[in-house]
Amino acid sequence: MSNPLTLLCLVLAGVGLVIQNTLMVRITQSSSSVLIAMLLNSLVGIVLFCAFLLARNGTGGFVELARSIHWWTVIPGLLGSFFVFASIQGYQFLGAATTIAVLVASQLIGGLVMDIMRSGGVSVRALVSPLCGAILLIIGAWLVARREF
Repeated sequence: MSNPLTLLCLVLAGVGLVIQNTLMVRITQSSSSVLIAMLLNSLVGIVLFCAFLLARNGTGGFVELARSIHWWTVIPGLLGSFFVFASIQGYQFLGAATTIAVLVASQLIGGLVMDIMRSGGVSVRALVSPLCGAILLIIGAWLVARREF
């Protein structure tokens, strides 16, 4: 995928996430638990991905899936489920803008730390611009989080 197409995909995913979380809050409010919304979300994804896997690889795809299961392969699912749970709670109790601001700022910090660790050493000069951007994003998240409507 080209860079412009990838950026468009990311923008659409970001807008889609706002719509998804808003609808998941509505499901949570009309049911007995946030778990109902999370399970519906997961079930739709599982059915969709199983259909794609079956169409692409036939039943051999499920054999490969079974062989790919290791103790550590559950960690992304746990983290993803926690992200969805935290997002729903944030949307419900803090609002969409505050939730998004805090999530984006924390993701940027985590991403910078991960990139620095993977790079094997970064000069201080190379860190100035990303750190300034992170500080500005943190300040922006704080400003959004403290606003009152």
